[in-house]
Amino acid sequence: MHKTTDIIRQEHAALSAMLRSILLLLAQSRREGTLPDFTALRAMLFYVDEFPEQRHHRKESELLFPKLRARTPLSRDLLDELDHQHGRSERAIREVEHALLGFEMMGEPRRGPFERAMEWYVDHYRAHMSLEEQQLLPLAERVLTPTDWAELDAAFEQNRDPFTGHAPTADYAALFSRIVALVPAPIGLGPARA
Repeated sequence: MHKTTDIIRQEHAALSAMLRSILLLLAQSRREGTLPDFTALRAMLFYVDEFPEQRHHRKESELLFPKLRARTPLSRDLLDELDHQHGRSERAIREVEHALLGFEMMGEPRRGPFERAMEWYVDHYRAHMSLEEQQLLPLAERVLTPTDWAELDAAFEQNRDPFTGHAPTADYAALFSRIVALVPAPIGLGPARA
């Protein structure tokens, strides 16, 4: 296995944990009959937009996918579908962020639309990651050359996601710290609150 595939899998695991934490935070607030911590939700969705949507997808679409397209025609339909999903996901995160703003500004009547948008996004993203891990990555392992992997490994090692265990860059240290502090350990990411 190559560094690139390890990084992609690690970033998928980090995103899965973040999405699961969002759903758990929403379920907790629903059980308690309270509004969720909107500051935490905004920070978590900002992370999802910044790392998976803007960095992770971009590297896949601009670096990995073209190499696969050049190596095998078998990848065309799969890559077209994954590129389509990347575009849809980027639009969907805007819809989720708008639905969150509506929930925060308008209160309880907007909980349902936000939760449905969030659940759709989570389901979509889980299916997308599964497709990449079950079909894309094994195909890449079979057809890419050592030169391809060296170029991809160098690119994917830059701008590492702090939720994969790497120290956040200076510009993301505050976001990383804020999310960890805002989300209690029982939910999944931060230290337990007293």
